[in-house]
Amino acid sequence: MAPMGIRLSPLGVAVFCLLGLGVLYHLYSGFLAGRFSLFGLGGEPGGGAAAGSAAAADGGTVDLREMLAVSVLAAVRGGDEVRRVRESNVLHEKSKGKTREGAEDKMTSGDVLSNRKMFYLLKTAFPNVQINTEEHVDAADQEVIIWDRKIPEDILKEIATPKEVPAESVTVWIDPLDATQEYTEDLRKYVTTMVCVAVNGKPVLGVIHKPFSEYTAWAMVDGGSNVKARTSYNERTPRIVVSRSHSGMVKQVALQTFGNQTTIIPAGGAGYKVLALLDVPDKSQEKADLYIHVTYIKKWDICAGNAILKALGGHMTTLSGEEISYTGSDGIEGGLLASIRMNHQALVRKLPDLEKTGHK
Repeated sequence: MAPMGIRLSPLGVAVFCLLGLGVLYHLYSGFLAGRFSLFGLGGEPGGGAAAGSAAAADGGTVDLREMLAVSVLAAVRGGDEVRRVRESNVLHEKSKGKTREGAEDKMTSGDVLSNRKMFYLLKTAFPNVQINTEEHVDAADQEVIIWDRKIPEDILKEIATPKEVPAESVTVWIDPLDATQEYTEDLRKYVTTMVCVAVNGKPVLGVIHKPFSEYTAWAMVDGGSNVKARTSYNERTPRIVVSRSHSGMVKQVALQTFGNQTTIIPAGGAGYKVLALLDVPDKSQEKADLYIHVTYIKKWDICAGNAILKALGGHMTTLSGEEISYTGSDGIEGGLLASIRMNHQALVRKLPDLEKTGHK
């Protein structure tokens, strides 16, 4: 018997084809919708958290914890250059002109080489932030100094999580060699290298490094620090640390304000003077209760110390008690008063004559 044939209805074939096309359309339209929704949100399929992080980086944020790690490294690297040049005894000393007080404003190879290391390390790590530095940066001397992206354990212990801020809000202040005059006189204990990070003009990170004793103090406001205040301070008859260049000017008013038992400590370098207020394990570091400055001063000299004091609950203001903004001009006219664990505004009120002196 011949085999039976299978006959298909034309209507059935048409219905089957239409159903198949419907299923394919449904699946493909869902895929396209997913694609468009991803692109609409600025993402890529399969990108996940990595894509989001890349977008954040492109948007210009920086992690203050990372900035602290690089700032410490920059201060140490700069300090290595400062120490190497001083020990070679070939300073190539020259004058940049006169200060407002008429003293020579000196510069050495230590300043220049330290500045180069510090500036390019920070600039390579954070190319989108503004960096202000005391010394001129020559593009012909550019170095590419790579940070290994490792955050030291002592920083991780104090600051457990990242702290991101917009890069455009950040200003970095570098002092590649504080106390250059004392450096040329081989008074090594006064010499420091410093880095400060300000956010919207407010000092939030400070690093002060002493190249010749290899001690480094750092702090982050609302973060942590590796340095602390001393247990006690003398507010009635304080020891006052002042600039070597005008100690007599401060002494006269300080004795009138606090009495004849007041001790004046002449010292070089703003970084050294701030450390004098703190509990520093360095035998060469003198101790003071107040830091007073009565003439014009540059912001890269004081920003790091201001950040450290602020992080520890202390204060640094003009002599009239105004907060110092670390944007705009390079210096301040109103002198400064720095204290910790004291009634700072009460101290400001005690120094009206000194405030007037600072504006001369």
